[in-house]
Amino acid sequence: MGVFQFIPEQASTAAASVDHLYFFLVGVGGFFSVLIFALIFYFAVKYRRRVDGEIPPLIHEPAALEVTWMVIPFILAVIMFLWGAKLYSDQSRPPAAAEEIFVVGKQWMWKLQHMEGNREINELHIPVGRPVKLVMTSEDVIHDFFVPAFRVKKDVLPGRYTSIWFQPTKTGTYHFFCSQYCGTDHSGMKGWVTVMEPSAYEQWLKRGDTGESMTVLGQRLFQRLECDFCHQAADTNRAPSLIGVFRTARTIQGGGSVVADESYLRESILNPRAKIVSGYQPLMPAYEGQLSDDELLELITYIKSLAAPGKDK
Repeated sequence: MGVFQFIPEQASTAAASVDHLYFFLVGVGGFFSVLIFALIFYFAVKYRRRVDGEIPPLIHEPAALEVTWMVIPFILAVIMFLWGAKLYSDQSRPPAAAEEIFVVGKQWMWKLQHMEGNREINELHIPVGRPVKLVMTSEDVIHDFFVPAFRVKKDVLPGRYTSIWFQPTKTGTYHFFCSQYCGTDHSGMKGWVTVMEPSAYEQWLKRGDTGESMTVLGQRLFQRLECDFCHQAADTNRAPSLIGVFRTARTIQGGGSVVADESYLRESILNPRAKIVSGYQPLMPAYEGQLSDDELLELITYIKSLAAPGKDK
């Protein structure tokens, strides 16, 4: 109990805002719980039957009282909703300059890879003061990546990508773990986030430098699979160009459109017939079962790097 904390340390830009909403919800819930129980006991005593056969008088509630106990809860509920929606919206839109790190969960460990190529197991090194975006997937079952000190938590799902972002405000070491029961050794699926000064982080990257970034590895895989035979610099009659495709809307056969995010790119690689771009034939082979999650992330990173001229990556 000597190390027990009522709430975890606040170590990100979002932590204080989340705590403020949490304490507001607890305060409102606690206030009305005490008020309701107090009134129950008060009225139980005040209006108890004093003699046998006593008939209480008929009471007509004033309209103002009826309106009050409908309006006040409604206002409080709207405040909670708008406050929570604002926090959710802020946490769902990472800054454009956020540093991307890829996370793969599996029973029962976390694999993390930086854009520079550095790989970690159950550890995450990040710089203080910079926004960091985690792009996550699972190799087997549903996991959940939770960093209490940052107040961020997100399900990690097999077959698709989810993401969270945070900006650490303090150097130090913080616990992260899986908060979704995922099997026998669920309790051991944990690790540590080490927040470092930017200069120390750059030195750490150099010490663990593999010499090949994820973009380079993805480009090499792209060429080895001969993807560039069809996906060229300009659209061809075989396949569309992938330059600048990331985050753009793609019109698909059968009507409708889809945004080319990480999940769409993953699906298009593994099962290209799922959403065929309008105007093209289903010529691309499926790579389901042929590529590992690491290779998929490398390919997607390379495709994301193919920014259209004049646009940011």
